[in-house]
Amino acid sequence: MVSAGSIAAHTETRIISGLIGNALQRGNSFCLWKTPALDEKYLLITREIVLENEISLENAAPGFAFAPFDPSAQKIIFPAETLYRFENGELVEGKLPNAEINPATQKDYHFKATGQTLPVNYEELVNQSISQIASGAFEKVVPSRFEDSAYDKTVDLVAMFERLCEKHPQAFVSFISSPQTGTWMGATPELLVRVSRNRFKTIALAGTLPYSPDTNLKTVAWTQKEIEEQALVSRYIISCFKKIRLREYEEHGPKTIVAGNVLHLKTEFEVDMQATNFPQLGSVMLKLLHPTSAVCGMPLESALEFLQNHEGYPREFYSGYLGPLNIRNQSQLYVNLRCMQFFANQVRFYAGAGVTIDSVPGDEWNETEIKMHNLKKLFY
Repeated sequence: MVSAGSIAAHTETRIISGLIGNALQRGNSFCLWKTPALDEKYLLITREIVLENEISLENAAPGFAFAPFDPSAQKIIFPAETLYRFENGELVEGKLPNAEINPATQKDYHFKATGQTLPVNYEELVNQSISQIASGAFEKVVPSRFEDSAYDKTVDLVAMFERLCEKHPQAFVSFISSPQTGTWMGATPELLVRVSRNRFKTIALAGTLPYSPDTNLKTVAWTQKEIEEQALVSRYIISCFKKIRLREYEEHGPKTIVAGNVLHLKTEFEVDMQATNFPQLGSVMLKLLHPTSAVCGMPLESALEFLQNHEGYPREFYSGYLGPLNIRNQSQLYVNLRCMQFFANQVRFYAGAGVTIDSVPGDEWNETEIKMHNLKKLFY
């Protein structure tokens, strides 16, 4: 057990585990996350959650948002009742309780009942997607799949979160557990919306190639399929700007980036909300962008209908969005990719791949396998 008077003698991991253990034993919920590119972690603990049909970034109280893939479903907000901040392994904000704090154990977490266990044939789903594209139903669609696996019940989930942070320093790494959501963990490279100091930012991230440490990013050769897939996402963001008559924006890219064991093409879009006199831009774009064409397809309505009718399982929070709201005067929401859901007896890995007219079913299945491997290797 860790006492409040012995902070220096214990690691950040043990302190976080103790705080989470105490919260779970009281029936509370928590969100733990790491800021991309910084050794900065936050732990939010709350007794109650709030359900919203839409999220207003401008008016939201400090908290954490967790939204499902289905844009018509209610979004969850975890109010920041108790908030801790860690920098470089040290607790810099938040007061530890006076009582002893007990490390979290696997039995303490909030687990939902296991859902469907028989996934559809993914390559057949990709074939159906290509047929629909050829018929003109949509330009692109992003079918996904899941895999279930048993895991060691003695595994320390907080330590696993810390390993995920070490392996993915540029990602937004998250760990969430509540009665309403169940327990999720992931490391996503995809920013959806950031609002900070009157600046708005979003990115177009698509195209996937395997990455190895000896890869020279300047000489990566992208196929026409990958280039077009990423360009569709960029064009969708620009179409959203046009829809709201926003003409003044900065566009940077595309450039090759590393995300774990894969490469992506990324284009950044930024807007000065003060110069454009558009203080509500964050909330407006959040509603327009979710779900993005990088996780659903284009056009949105027809791609979404196809996925809901043919994927064969509910995505729940996979490919939804999550992140801090108005914490330290900044909101950062990310697409919930490279994630896994824990159940009492198994863990579920999720992944998807963008399908265009040039897709090859076997290649798309391999892409999802590569993406899942980022998380599977945590259990080896």
